[in-house]
Amino acid sequence: MLTGIHHVAIICADYPRSKDFYQRILGLTVLAETYRQARDSWKLDLALPDGSQLELFSFPGAPARPSYPEAQGLRHLAFASDDLDADVHHLRLHGVECEPIRVDELTGRRFTFFADPDNLPLELYEVLPEAAGEN
Repeated sequence: MLTGIHHVAIICADYPRSKDFYQRILGLTVLAETYRQARDSWKLDLALPDGSQLELFSFPGAPARPSYPEAQGLRHLAFASDDLDADVHHLRLHGVECEPIRVDELTGRRFTFFADPDNLPLELYEVLPEAAGEN
């Protein structure tokens, strides 16, 4: 039986830049960092507060994303936020542009989109503590 999402994997173009973004700016905790010499590849395991993980990979010569944001495949990665205004302010202080905050017409929840260093679409979706079990 499925019990949740364990991890999401991202291949980045500039490993040090992406590592800094996800660790320092987004505040994810490093669980492990491994260099795989046979692949000339770094793998960084990062933890989110809910126990889910993000894996960051570097692969030499990986192709760029073909289009934004409507390429086939994963559309975007959404992070839960318990204070959307504070999180948007934090991102902007670090030079990360965020779209205007919108309201989800189906749930009434507020959200915004921004991009990681490789222009991958990321979302902040406001989930208030009393609604943490709702999605």
